[in-house]
Formats: sequence, structure tokens, C-alpha cells
Amino acid sequence: MAEKDILGVIFSNMHDEMIPELTSQRTTGSVPFGGRYRMVDFPLSNMVNAGIQNVGIITKSNYQSLMDHLGSGRFWDLSRKIGGLRILPPFGQAHTGVYRGRLEALVNILDYVEHSSAKYVVLADCDTVANMDYQKLIAYHEEKQADITIAYKKMELSKESAALNTVFDLDENGAIVDTQIFPARGGNYCVDLNVMVLDRIFLLKIIQEAASRKQFSFKETVLLGKLGSYRMYGYEFNGFAAHIDSMLSFYQANLQLLDNQVIRELFDPSHPIFTKVRDEAPAKYGLNAKVSNSLVADGCVIDGEVENCILFRSCRIAKGAKVKNSIIMQGTVIEQFASLDSVITDKDVVIREGRALSGYTSYPIYVAKGKIV
Repeated sequence: MAEKDILGVIFSNMHDEMIPELTSQRTTGSVPFGGRYRMVDFPLSNMVNAGIQNVGIITKSNYQSLMDHLGSGRFWDLSRKIGGLRILPPFGQAHTGVYRGRLEALVNILDYVEHSSAKYVVLADCDTVANMDYQKLIAYHEEKQADITIAYKKMELSKESAALNTVFDLDENGAIVDTQIFPARGGNYCVDLNVMVLDRIFLLKIIQEAASRKQFSFKETVLLGKLGSYRMYGYEFNGFAAHIDSMLSFYQANLQLLDNQVIRELFDPSHPIFTKVRDEAPAKYGLNAKVSNSLVADGCVIDGEVENCILFRSCRIAKGAKVKNSIIMQGTVIEQFASLDSVITDKDVVIREGRALSGYTSYPIYVAKGKIV
């Protein structure tokens, strides 16, 4: 399939309410992940690796950091005269307001979709960390002659996690025969990964009908309301996928990167995950540094003890400090003899000398951006 035949659309704010601690000042798309990445890097890199050269990113609020991260799209090879990366503001048309759901967001970018010559549109959210081959998803969509094809992964969900997700039942041919939005019980489910492909003309029909009926929820209007009318299929994704639907899942997904198998699968060199490049010095380890089973980004200076941690760029761990089972974001300073266990620090946090913070791996402590403890 020619590269120009696919349009990519990414929703950057669609799941902000799932992790309000991290999204009070940023979008879900610009939430830091894995030491040097942002959540938007994963769907955007998947699109680029699939040859998609036209990508629009729908914003809603708090998107200054997202724009700073994406820039012109140069690091994803999307800085182009024709096509490339487009930031789509929340007010796409004069008569519309800030969108309430996915359908209203699509109504706001109706002109953008109409003016594309693409045959297919790939819609993706920023709440899933995965290295997915979108070309295989599109090929499956064509094979099934589907109206909508949605990527899913078989997962075991707790009762709390199930209540935050959309799940499917499928028949032996892969057709979706039932949809549950926020099921009340935990169990083994086919979980919606919020990545789907549609024919562009078919998507335009959905958008126009939604606009005329003032409908705003894609899941309620389409996945539930049109279940018997549209040909909807599920595409099973068997690779590593972490669905970020809470602070706990964010914490656990980051720490899963300490598994060599996971990191090889997620950061496959033949299918790379791109991000904004910052030219910083390599990490520096002092004479007293003891680091084990951790990911350490460039620019860090470590003279304390670090175990089972993810350290983002330019962190400082002073002599005598001990950090364990924690996610330490960019610019955090941990002073002498401080002790952290099962803690998430946002950007530019300072932990003063001798302070001790201890959460649990099932309930990590979060320290907000710029705070001094």
C-alpha cells in the first residue's frame, strides 16, 4: 500500500482523567515514560514505521509541553512541506466548542479528514505503550473487509482496572459480537488498546452523522450502538502492551522495562521508537555510586545507591542517598542521606537531606512537579 493512502490521527488528551496527578499540567501524550520518552512517542513512532507521513494530533488543554516535545516533527521525519505533522487545536470549527468525547473531537477536525486523499485512517490514543506494526493491522482490516478494525490484547484485569476499560467478545472469525464499557467484574478479557483503522469515507459518514445528532461518545454511539449494523473486527496484538489507566499501572509499566525481554520487545531496533533528542553528557557515576537493575538516562549524576529504578534525564543522587523501586523524573535532586522506596517524583522535584519517603509497590507515593520535600 502506498504511504500516502493512510492518514494518522492521535488523541493526546483522551484519557487525562485516568492519571490526574500526571496530567494536571500536561496531556496524556506528554506524560514522561521509560527514562527519556513521552507517551505520544509510541503511537507516533508506530505510524512513522508503518510509512504514514500525514499525522494529525488532536489537543484539548495543557498542550504546551506536548508542542515543545513534538516541535516540527523533525525527530520523527515528519517535518515536511506536504503532509507531515499537524497539531490540531480543540476549536476546529467556529460553531464548535471544546469536545466532550472522541466523536466531537473528530467533528472538530472534519475539514482535516475531508481534505485528505488517504484511503484509510488510523486512530490511536496515547494511553497504550506498545510497539505495534500498523501495516499488519491494516492488512487484517482489508482481509476481513471490515468497516472498523480495533486492536486488542488478551489480559487479566482486576475489578478496579476492568472498570476503567472497554472489552470485547469475538466469534471464531474475529468479528466483535459484544462490547462492554467498564465491566463490573475482573477477569480475562479482550481489552481495547484504543487503536483502530477505518476507511476514510466511512469515517466521514460516522463523523457527519454524529454532528447532525450532537453525539460525542464513539464507544457508546458506534461500538455499542452500531454493533449489529457495522462490520467490526478485533485484531489481536500479541506483543508487549502496557495499558496506562491509573498511577499504579503507570508505575508498574515503567518498572517492567527492567525486564530484558520486555525492553528488547518494546525497543526493537528494526522498528524503533523515536523521541526528541537532547544532546546531554552521559550519566556520571561517583566513587560511592552503587547502581543495580536500573535504567539511567543521560545527564544523570549519581553518587548514592540506586536499585530497581527508572531515572530520567539530569537527575542528581547525592552521596549517602538510597533510592529503590522508584521512578525519578527529569531534573529531580535527591540530597545526601535521603531515602526513597516505591516513589514517583515528577520533574524538578527536590528531596532534602535526610528525608525518607516510603510507599509500597502496590501503592507508590507521588511527589508533584517542582515540589520540595
